[in-house]
Amino acid sequence: MDRLYAPWRAAYFMTEAEDGCLFCRMVSSRDDRTHLILERGAAWFVVINRYPYTTGHVMVVCNRHVEKLGDFRGDEGVEMVGLLARCERAIAKVYAPDGINVGANMGRSAGAGVLGHFHMHVVPRWQGDTNFMSSIGETRVVSEDVNDTYERLRRALGEV
Repeated sequence: MDRLYAPWRAAYFMTEAEDGCLFCRMVSSRDDRTHLILERGAAWFVVINRYPYTTGHVMVVCNRHVEKLGDFRGDEGVEMVGLLARCERAIAKVYAPDGINVGANMGRSAGAGVLGHFHMHVVPRWQGDTNFMSSIGETRVVSEDVNDTYERLRRALGEV
């Protein structure tokens, strides 16, 4: 296959990069639907990854700039783990994955796309989801629009 068309990604490539931190803009905005924010806690928020590895990929993001686990204050770590657990239950309810990856990329060398603003990824996985498209074509196939994912997971978080 010479080409794989994904015209919905054109908006990402055609828009100018905004100044400042993506996550800080999300924290300060109250337009949760536009930013795909599923839930807000005292120190963290849960957001759909706009360019997911798999369907249902969410992130738990600190409201403030925190670079490392050792920078957490008070109960921030406790709240983060609680939100991760809620995400796990909601994803299991909606998508019934075979497994879930949970992790953080701290620093550019570790693959962090947003530097200096700590966040955890929650990525549902299914047997065989790493197939020739990922390994040979270096392309991910995501089977659901992120707006549909948002609606499904928002409902599920209200039920778990």
